[in-house]
Amino acid sequence: MTAAKAAAGASGRAATVDLDTPLLGPVGKKAADALAAKLGLHTVGDLVRHYPRRYVDRGKLTEIAGLGLGEHVTVLAEVEKVTMRDMRARRGKLMQVVLTDGQGRRFDATFFNPYKLVKVMVPGLRALFSGQVSRFRDKLQLTHPEFEPLDESEGVRPFLSIYPAAQGFDSWQIARCVRQVLDLLDDPTDPLPADLRRAENLSDLGRALRSIHLPETESDQYTAKNRLVWDEAMGVQLALGLRRQQASHRPAAANPLVNGGLLDSFDARLPYTLTAGQRSVGAEIAADLASETPMNRLVQGDVGAGKTVVALRAMLQVVDSGRQAVMLAPTEVLAAQHARSLRSLLGPLARAGELDGAERATRVTLLSGSLPAAAKKRALVEAQSGEAGIVVGTHAVIQDRVGFAELGLVVVDEQHRFGVEQRDALRGRGERAPHLLVMTATPIPRTVAMTVYGDLEVSALRELPGGRSPIKTTVVPAGEKPAWLERVWGRIRDEVGAGHQVYVVCPRVGGDPGKDGGDGAELPDDPDDGGVGSDERRSPLAVLDVAPGLAEGPLAGLRLGILHGKLPPDEKDAVMRAFEAGEIDVLVATTVVEVGVDVPNATGMVILDADRFGLSQLHQLRGRVGRGSAPGVCLLVTDMPAGTTARERLDAVAGTTDGFALAQLDLELRREGDVLGALQSGRRSGLRLLSLLRHGEIIAKARGYATDIVAADPGLAHHPGLQALVAETVGDEERAAYLDKV
Repeated sequence: MTAAKAAAGASGRAATVDLDTPLLGPVGKKAADALAAKLGLHTVGDLVRHYPRRYVDRGKLTEIAGLGLGEHVTVLAEVEKVTMRDMRARRGKLMQVVLTDGQGRRFDATFFNPYKLVKVMVPGLRALFSGQVSRFRDKLQLTHPEFEPLDESEGVRPFLSIYPAAQGFDSWQIARCVRQVLDLLDDPTDPLPADLRRAENLSDLGRALRSIHLPETESDQYTAKNRLVWDEAMGVQLALGLRRQQASHRPAAANPLVNGGLLDSFDARLPYTLTAGQRSVGAEIAADLASETPMNRLVQGDVGAGKTVVALRAMLQVVDSGRQAVMLAPTEVLAAQHARSLRSLLGPLARAGELDGAERATRVTLLSGSLPAAAKKRALVEAQSGEAGIVVGTHAVIQDRVGFAELGLVVVDEQHRFGVEQRDALRGRGERAPHLLVMTATPIPRTVAMTVYGDLEVSALRELPGGRSPIKTTVVPAGEKPAWLERVWGRIRDEVGAGHQVYVVCPRVGGDPGKDGGDGAELPDDPDDGGVGSDERRSPLAVLDVAPGLAEGPLAGLRLGILHGKLPPDEKDAVMRAFEAGEIDVLVATTVVEVGVDVPNATGMVILDADRFGLSQLHQLRGRVGRGSAPGVCLLVTDMPAGTTARERLDAVAGTTDGFALAQLDLELRREGDVLGALQSGRRSGLRLLSLLRHGEIIAKARGYATDIVAADPGLAHHPGLQALVAETVGDEERAAYLDKV
């Protein structure tokens, strides 16, 4: 028993604690209340799993160059100079402290009425300072930061652990609580099987938890993190394995290929040859559909790679087996366009029961929430009776009152715009699980996460069909070079003068600032906004403001149209049809044109406030041009200065048209996303250490171990430690189920 444990026993507290022990006993009421209120930590296990963000070598000061404006930081710095003066605006004193990192760089800390600090804050003092980085007269500073002088009596420990903290409860207070808990904690039961630990050379759990908080060497840090990463990887992979094992009890219907069916007829009337990638991916999907194991496949194809044809061929295979397929689109505009596109591709094969229909045909039915009552009633009947082999729609298709004769396949287009729960509502219908095919051009971080974690089988379409033209993308720094904006509108007039059409995309609809309800940009929350706080930036440009200005100014005389999500459905459809027919020269729109809109004559795209959009949105928007024989041009207009994260994102889009490369960069720039939740921006994570960028090999190995364990012990009845690990890693049953819902 350690001296701390003995002291605890003498004081009347429990001599030892385990991971489930509430924090009240080990750390006291005041600290326990603060940890619960500010950080959501309630038990010993919560606290010891609140890992250090980084470590500070006691002998090395923190580099000031790495500090970001607006960040809440904890730094180890040395006091170089202290001055006191009267405050100008009110009574009292102001202490100005110059801090140095020992490498010639300095920043300030200011304290108001610091009478108790006069004897403490002296030149030469080394301390941890915690506060928000701000700027005053072009210098970085911390305003009235919390601070903790180094306790040289702790000099035996070479590293200081810096924790994710909160205002009013700083990193060193967390560290103090962690040390108290570790002194009392008995070694926990290790959930990982001994043979796995031996095979992967992993330390035991108790040692890893102590070493990650109180490392003696850099090797201790690495060894501890490596072991705890394995815990998280195994927790996720076991959860996925259990879900897959449960799903196997509810098989899908087999849909083998049918000779002489609709699929054969469609292939025979295609006016072009499928690419090698389309044939290969089509064969993988056909094999999946012929099996009773529910397909759960992601098709990644760059913009214009021919995903729609691949999906249509899969739907026809299911229809040939007497079942139905549903295609889900994120917007009504896109759903309507998909329905028109599928009918056009199928021709007489989509006109069952009509005079000019093929002898063997089906029907493509559009079902959306805004259909007139009579049309909606007819669409519902066609879906429920099975008359419609293919149903295309938005979330209205998910409503409980929409029925299907026998749903065999769900195709989800651009899944990052469609709710996980909505997709799962369709998959959960009927006695048999429908097959699932997800199509995306640029996976956002969560998609990449689920792919790496092995929830989806992945197919890739990397080659573009013939007939696609190159797209030149240019960043237009309007803030630095305003004259370039005039050249943008001149280029647009040139495109229209050559007989082509152009999109102008804005982040917002307008009319009601800040309440555009998702019909616009993702508005990425950059950690580096170029020194301009979000509250200081002007409102994003809006369609309803930009369009009149263009019509009366640089684009006067051209035929302008407006398209956004707030328009009535029939008006949206009319505008899109007019643009497709060439009756509109310039379409000023929000991101309703982001995916699937196909107008071959459109060659120009101007994206205003391009820094307000995410990488995947920019790539999707750009994909709307260059779809015909003429080359496309995409102009990314921004007022963000060079060197900011926002400009890096735009430069990346301009530098490549490879959606797969952008997907990886998206992951790096936007952070990794919450694998266990619906947040896509990457600001929070249910996993503390596991990284998709760094731990791909561990994830792959963990998947293998988890598959073997679940196969031998389907309910983990003989592995209670692993059961607990799954619960700790992925939370409650609903959250674990989310992992398997794509």
